[in-house]
Amino acid sequence: MKPIVHVCCAATLFVHLARTQTFRPDTAFYVERTVRGKTKAELTLDFSKIRKPASTEVFHPVFHFPPIRQDTTNTCWSFSGISFLESEIFRIHGKKIKLSEMYAVYWEYVEKARRFVREKGDSNFPEGSEHEAVILRIQQYGTVPEEAYTGLLPGRSRHNHDKMVKEMKGYLDYVKTGGIWDEELVLTNIQRIEDRHIGKPPETVTVEGQTLTPTKYAGKVVRLPLADYVNVMSFISVPFYTQGEFDVGDNWWHSKAYYNVPLNEWYGAIKKAIQSGYSVAVGGDVSEPGKSGENGIYIVPGYDLPQERIDQSSREFRFDNKTTQDDHGIHLIGWTRLDGRDWFLIKDSGSSAYRGTFKGYYFFREDAIRLKMLTFMVHRDAVKDLLTKCQPN
Repeated sequence: MKPIVHVCCAATLFVHLARTQTFRPDTAFYVERTVRGKTKAELTLDFSKIRKPASTEVFHPVFHFPPIRQDTTNTCWSFSGISFLESEIFRIHGKKIKLSEMYAVYWEYVEKARRFVREKGDSNFPEGSEHEAVILRIQQYGTVPEEAYTGLLPGRSRHNHDKMVKEMKGYLDYVKTGGIWDEELVLTNIQRIEDRHIGKPPETVTVEGQTLTPTKYAGKVVRLPLADYVNVMSFISVPFYTQGEFDVGDNWWHSKAYYNVPLNEWYGAIKKAIQSGYSVAVGGDVSEPGKSGENGIYIVPGYDLPQERIDQSSREFRFDNKTTQDDHGIHLIGWTRLDGRDWFLIKDSGSSAYRGTFKGYYFFREDAIRLKMLTFMVHRDAVKDLLTKCQPN
């Protein structure tokens, strides 16, 4: 019979340990959590006994803009991908430029709808996507400053895409049922839906007296080497040191551009990159009992898997049985070491990151990265030694 620790709160979890019980750091127990009127039992551990870094400053983070909430959207891929590129702009050019997350989101939905039509409905139309999509959309449509396109209609201060996504999916169901494979018509209607909910993106922006299209703004002002960003994964289903597909639903265009390398080299590349001044866009699974927004940390509890048992096989097993899924994109911006373990500073747009002391940040321990994160995107110079071992497509 499982012990239940009762918690009644709207948005914050308080763990009350019964006086008659003694909990070790890796002892599993349940709490009841009430969010938005719904209560459920959640497996957890006593996070107060986990020693963690004292503050964000001890990580010596790379330049980044303050965290922004994605609110009620599944667009973490854009928030983390755009944040990554903002850090890259500063690393390469020394300029602080805040870019629009929603500009990439707007055109991503257009491209999803385009493929839906071309594949006669046999194409995923998810809310989510991958970091590579940020690069692809900028290459195709350019980008704009945040101030030029927020995706918020007048009078609104928070994002909520529920109605918009429902309307777009309903329309595409109608298209499929009726066999209406007129690409121009469908894309026009998808854009009309978006325009009503998040606004029409600008056709030009004015910067320092110059009027530029989004494509020219990307080329003349942002000036990032977009072709030099690479994605790396670690799966035994694809031969190591080759490129292959990241086989998840959010890779809706079935990109096969992911370099696949063994776990130790994959993890080592992330660590080397951040130690060398490069930030990293990372994607993986954050729906685990070892993650606590209130405490701002993510670890793998010993009752899940001891640190020494985390290897290529245990990682693959969890992806194969879907206990590890691709459910969130984050921006890795700092590193430190504590008690012989690596810790990473994470900038996170998800709601749970705002429950703790350091709003919008998480501290990820090395075991969470090794076991539960799946892919990363970085400038190729940060992993050039690794890429020399790989055969490109």
